[in-house]
Amino acid sequence: MDSSKRSLLLASPAVVHTPQPQFHQGVHRSVMSKVKRLIDLVGAVVGLGITTMVFIPIAIAIQLDNPGSVFYSQIRCGLNGRPFRIWKFRSMVTRAEELKQLVPNEVKGILFKNKNDFRVTRVGRFLRKTSLDELPQFWNVLKGDMSLVGTRPPTVDEVEQYENYHFRRLLVKPGMTGEWQVHGRSKVDDFEQVVSMDLTYQEKWSIAYDLMLILKTIQIVLARKGAY
Repeated sequence: MDSSKRSLLLASPAVVHTPQPQFHQGVHRSVMSKVKRLIDLVGAVVGLGITTMVFIPIAIAIQLDNPGSVFYSQIRCGLNGRPFRIWKFRSMVTRAEELKQLVPNEVKGILFKNKNDFRVTRVGRFLRKTSLDELPQFWNVLKGDMSLVGTRPPTVDEVEQYENYHFRRLLVKPGMTGEWQVHGRSKVDDFEQVVSMDLTYQEKWSIAYDLMLILKTIQIVLARKGAY
């Protein structure tokens, strides 16, 4: 990654110390919306309430299937490339990162996906199919690292491979759902398609559009469409 790209990325403070990222463009107007933040706070409180209710059965199921941590966390890049720790219920075996090199990538570009990833546990497949694995992300929304609706939160190694125009994705907060979730979800197999969807969201954004995407996401999750 050249110096111009490196200056746009603030990697994990625990790993690399780099300058605060500087963008030539200001952040997207959605970031400044008090109504959007209020919706995030209300949604996060409701979501965390649901998470609390299902935590014990999910934790027991994870432990019986593959003993280890109930939660999985990873450093992702948020608004302006700032790193934050995203949380999920663990859906893979405990040594998943060590085994990643054994899994072929089925996606074009810098994303990594495999429909039949052997690292995903039996309980994990159910959690992913129902999107229950993502419930802990309501904590990220409450903290302000994420929004209910936004762009897909990229990993640090993905951002290190960005072309300059890809950084426009980072001008909004990453979301639990967004264009990719509603109009493709796991069926999207090309990184450039994800970028296009994320930029489309920025162009179409309004409070009404966010609410529409939230409602459509609920419908898709209940129908268990598109996830693996």
